[in-house]
Amino acid sequence: MSKDEMSFWDHLDELRSHLIRIVVALMTLTLVGLLIIPSIFDTIILAPRSSDFITYRLFEKMGEILPFLPDFSAEAFSVQILNINMTTQFMTYLSSSFAFAVLFSTPYIFYEIWRFVSPALYENETKNIKKAFTFGGVMFIVGCLVGYFIVFPLIFRFLITFELSSSIENMLSLDSYMSNFYKLILVMGVVFELPLMFWILSSMGLIYRSFFSKYRRHAIVGSLILAAIITPTGDPFSLFVVTIPLYMLWEISAFVVKKEPPTEESPAMFE
Repeated sequence: MSKDEMSFWDHLDELRSHLIRIVVALMTLTLVGLLIIPSIFDTIILAPRSSDFITYRLFEKMGEILPFLPDFSAEAFSVQILNINMTTQFMTYLSSSFAFAVLFSTPYIFYEIWRFVSPALYENETKNIKKAFTFGGVMFIVGCLVGYFIVFPLIFRFLITFELSSSIENMLSLDSYMSNFYKLILVMGVVFELPLMFWILSSMGLIYRSFFSKYRRHAIVGSLILAAIITPTGDPFSLFVVTIPLYMLWEISAFVVKKEPPTEESPAMFE
């Protein structure tokens, strides 16, 4: 029976089956996360608090060539993370395991969503939606990586070393670290979905490539402003490093939208 011939309750039962498989996948990967999170917590999640984090080492090497860069030397950075609530470590253990499950089950979740909606689509719609799922998933992962390797370390290092008074010693709670860690990485993942949003607007006939050419200078200024909001470090280097990927989203968006208003009823998308 095709989906066109299925009743409302048949559709509901089909959706329930897909949701059950997604929940099972999440539970399975959460159990895997419970097993491996303790062994990777220091080396991955807490890695940005250490002076030998790959981003800091890279910028320190760059500082040897470009002396105007901020100081990323190991001597200038030391962080102590404290747990001040009895349940925080255990809850962080659980939330980190679930975050691990969500991250690694995302491709399978998209696959199940695709299996549910694809039978009701026409051939050209199937091709376009498949591209959208793939493109959106890749951009989300890229955004999370940018958040982990660039945005979070720069913000974290600036805020933890900022000194209002020499009589105040900076110490960081585990709650505060994890909250900002998840928030900034998730924000960057969502921000990197902007090209997909512009593609959807283009597929609806609301925006075209000429828009991006016309407002390119505005996009540069907007990227600088957004980077300044995301990274309150105040130094030009951090602002520049964050602005580049944000502006690249504009150029990627210009590439994936339609060139001109459609002249045919069903033009190809992602051209």
